[in-house]
Amino acid sequence: MIMKVLITDSIAEEGIELLRKHAEIDVKLGLKPEEIIPIIGDYEALVVRSQTKVTNEVIEAGKKLQVIARAGVGVDNIDVEVATLNGVIVVNAPTGNTISAAEHTIALMLALARHIPQANATLKSGVWKRSAFIGTELRGKTLGIIGLGNVGSEVARRARGLEMKLIAHDPFISSDHARNLQVELVSLDELLRQSDFITLHTPLTAQTKRLIGAKKLALIKPQACIINTARGELIDEEALAKAVKEKRVAGAAIDVFATEPTTESVLFAEDNIIVTPHLGASTTEAQVTAAVDTAKQVIDVFRGKPARYAVNAPLSPLKPCLS
Repeated sequence: MIMKVLITDSIAEEGIELLRKHAEIDVKLGLKPEEIIPIIGDYEALVVRSQTKVTNEVIEAGKKLQVIARAGVGVDNIDVEVATLNGVIVVNAPTGNTISAAEHTIALMLALARHIPQANATLKSGVWKRSAFIGTELRGKTLGIIGLGNVGSEVARRARGLEMKLIAHDPFISSDHARNLQVELVSLDELLRQSDFITLHTPLTAQTKRLIGAKKLALIKPQACIINTARGELIDEEALAKAVKEKRVAGAAIDVFATEPTTESVLFAEDNIIVTPHLGASTTEAQVTAAVDTAKQVIDVFRGKPARYAVNAPLSPLKPCLS
């Protein structure tokens, strides 16, 4: 029996070629849920990144679906609960972009500290205005890390090399893990009060949606900056833009947005907010690793083997279809 895989977001060719050795592949990019529903019934696997919305209607229309694979970390674009009820395994690739996301976070923090985008734009406009871009050193500053998982931990390791003081909030991380990273665990409110730079690395859930809103922003020091390379909806974008405009927060660097893709945002109006178009995982290395990790798990599911990074436990275990 030849298995069929539908890929609706762009993934590295290495992952596609690996899948081709075991299944028939259709690559149809940019499909909306209503465009997937009429065709998903022909496929045993659906491979996505962050753009495709895998709704309950999509899943229920996928009568043959065995696995939904996310070539990346967050699965908030997939209705995992409905997948579970329908016996569909959901897998992701949580380690593929870890280093890339951590490095992008550090890059944004340095850009904030030294006003790099603003200085670049000013000089290219024909103005030499050196005195306008006096920055600050990271050495000795306090970095508050919200979420000390894979990416947050790598950010901590790199920030330690910059001689920063490290604090974190993560109710699911052991004190031993934090101690090994030389990070002090504190409450969220204490982190916001103490930090000179705040970076978010937590999943988007019902509990973390708009985790940083007007009340939390009021706790932050006026000279502090916020970095978000995790999920856009972790922050109330309007409240952040207002806080920066009113100089209650010094600046922000935002790589992710509540709605993506986007070319308009309240965050774009403020010069002290640096924005990038969801580049955290956009390195050659990360794309290849995530695609290959995802492909391997799809093949394992087809063979009746456990997926390495399954995020759910379907109620109806599937039988192997590949020998």
